[in-house]
Amino acid sequence: MIMYLLLLERLFMKKERVYEFDVVILEDESGGYIALVPALPGCHTQGDTIDDVMRNVKEAIELYLETLSDEEKEELLCQKVVGVQRVKAIA
Repeated sequence: MIMYLLLLERLFMKKERVYEFDVVILEDESGGYIALVPALPGCHTQGDTIDDVMRNVKEAIELYLETLSDEEKEELLCQKVVGVQRVKAIA
């Protein structure tokens, strides 16, 4: 309940917006997980569990957004992941 009230305060009192981003979750060799945010270059994090990595990626996104101007944030909304494909390559 307290988290909900804090979110409402951020949205209405400070005029903040809610943004949604696609996140790619990869299994790490060590057994943990890595989260990548394709729309935010360089925005990635890790965690021991799916819950950990999701909590960490939310924080990473929020910190990333703090560094952007309103215009840059609006530009990011135009970018959408339309699919993930597996590609075979010979090496």
